[in-house]
Amino acid sequence: MTRGSRPVLALLLAITLAGCAARARSIADIRDDPGQFDGRQVEITGRVTSAWSVPLVPYALYKIDDGSAEITVLSERRGSPSKGALVKVRGNVREVANFGAQSVGLHIEERDRDVVRR
Repeated sequence: MTRGSRPVLALLLAITLAGCAARARSIADIRDDPGQFDGRQVEITGRVTSAWSVPLVPYALYKIDDGSAEITVLSERRGSPSKGALVKVRGNVREVANFGAQSVGLHIEERDRDVVRR
């Protein structure tokens, strides 16, 4: 390895590691060990079980269930997907608080969403 190629290699490694998301296989994985995923990006596919938003508030909330568990998604988009829609959500896992082993306010801050089907 030449001296000039070291910075390039370091930059490529940094870019690769920065793009790595936490590998949650299911919502149950996130709920079972929220500390492992807190602040990390995940991608989850599930069915919308409930959705709500408040007029004039720039956030919407909805819950998705992937068959293993349910989690709340916080979206900065206007509106939320329809109940029953199958969605793929990418975003960061967040906890409002953690009391010992009990997670409070566990949710995903939506960064991107695709409606797979209704």
